[in-house]
Amino acid sequence: MKWLSDKEDTVFLGQACAVSGHAISSTLEKVAKDKRIELPVFEEVQLGISTGLAMNGYVPITMYPRFDFFILACNQLVNHLDKMEEMSKGDMKPRVIIRVAVGSKTPIDAGPQHTQNHTEALKKMLTNVEVVELQEPEEIFAAYKRAYEREDSKSTLFVEHGEFYATK
Repeated sequence: MKWLSDKEDTVFLGQACAVSGHAISSTLEKVAKDKRIELPVFEEVQLGISTGLAMNGYVPITMYPRFDFFILACNQLVNHLDKMEEMSKGDMKPRVIIRVAVGSKTPIDAGPQHTQNHTEALKKMLTNVEVVELQEPEEIFAAYKRAYEREDSKSTLFVEHGEFYATK
């Protein structure tokens, strides 16, 4: 995340973004505090804010610690961010980098409402937001670099796995 945080137009936002609180938080240790915006638990509003920031020239990296609760943001994702370019006849191409985490089942199982993976469902619902499931640490830097630098300005949703933070 350090590489992204060095970019002038990036901003990081989400729950436990400015403070520790979940596995994704640990990936922000080298991100300057003034690049982080702490938000309460309001998933749909968070993605709306992220889309608005992107429409104003920022590249928000918006984080959701549990994929299960990211589904609350699906209205903003499916009906707004994914369709913005089409609705604006190509005038608006917001680039948002979304991070969601599938909760870990080891060493402690977080339970059925914290460990669901909705990757395939979202791939079927989205036409302009790319969904990328990260499986190996070697994929991470190149994937985020591509999401930031892509010439088509499309948004990218990264699916990460909570148990990998400690095991890979």
